[in-house]
Amino acid sequence: MRRHQDSLTLDLFEMPVARAPLPGALNVGLAVRHLLSDLLKDSPRNRFEITARMSELTGHEITKHQLDAWTAESREQWRFPLEYLPALEVACETHKITSWLADLRGCKVLVGKEAFDAEIGKLERLKEDAGRKIKRLKQAMGEME
Repeated sequence: MRRHQDSLTLDLFEMPVARAPLPGALNVGLAVRHLLSDLLKDSPRNRFEITARMSELTGHEITKHQLDAWTAESREQWRFPLEYLPALEVACETHKITSWLADLRGCKVLVGKEAFDAEIGKLERLKEDAGRKIKRLKQAMGEME
């Protein structure tokens, strides 16, 4: 049985790797359109509600027609403005695009509890390293006496 690979969700222990900086490697226009379309389909809100919320958040009128054009493969001349990305994610109640962009660049986005867990893990490693250094220093002091 083949499992569907979710390209938006990273395994906790998977190391993100940036795309190679080769010519054309970051031509992501079509991928962005598909990602936006999927995001809108998965949203608990319809496109009218999403554009109303985006308009409220940005102070710019954003219409359903614009949103449709930004996601249509046939409307290549229409590009989704980066300045609207935070408003779109808030309106759709997601971090999927931010996570996808981070993954594209070899990073990982941690939100809420995940961020705290990562910080705790980092501090635990620092504490363990400090403990080992203290132990070595104490041993060295004992050898000097």
